[in-house]
Amino acid sequence: MWYYNPDHPLRRFFSGLTEQTFAANLGMADPGLVDYLSLLLSRFIHIDALHRLNLSGKRLEEVADMLLEAQALPPEGRTSREMHRHIGDYTLFWTGVYPDALRRLRSVLNKDHFVDYCRQGKRSYYIASTFAEDPYQEEAPVLRRLSEQFELCAYGLSQVRREWEHSRAPLAG
Repeated sequence: MWYYNPDHPLRRFFSGLTEQTFAANLGMADPGLVDYLSLLLSRFIHIDALHRLNLSGKRLEEVADMLLEAQALPPEGRTSREMHRHIGDYTLFWTGVYPDALRRLRSVLNKDHFVDYCRQGKRSYYIASTFAEDPYQEEAPVLRRLSEQFELCAYGLSQVRREWEHSRAPLAG
């Protein structure tokens, strides 16, 4: 995928903004975490990456449904890890980048009305981080830090959004 290509203009744009914001504004010089967050921004440009499919092929658009799907998977399996990592990414993305959309996502008409996105994101990242053997041993500590510093990362992503909105750089390349 293009977003794994470090030379793609959008990937470079998000990498630069994320690194600058987290290092300069938040004092967080954590290359692994910053790289993960810039890749998350690049991936979630596409709605298909944001809304994963369940086992029957239906798009999962609510965290409550994602949690039900995760519970149906064997807890020790790769797919369970991936689902929890996605829940962490999803909740962090909306909490940090588009917090204004949370009111709609968590309206009384949705199952997510009862979901605390911060708490669930922290929990899901923690669960995903417990898969620490190969091939996940490099990413596991990053997911653990995302669990522990969820609120700070959400704030940092809100600052990244503010920067890209004030930037004159095009978001398409």
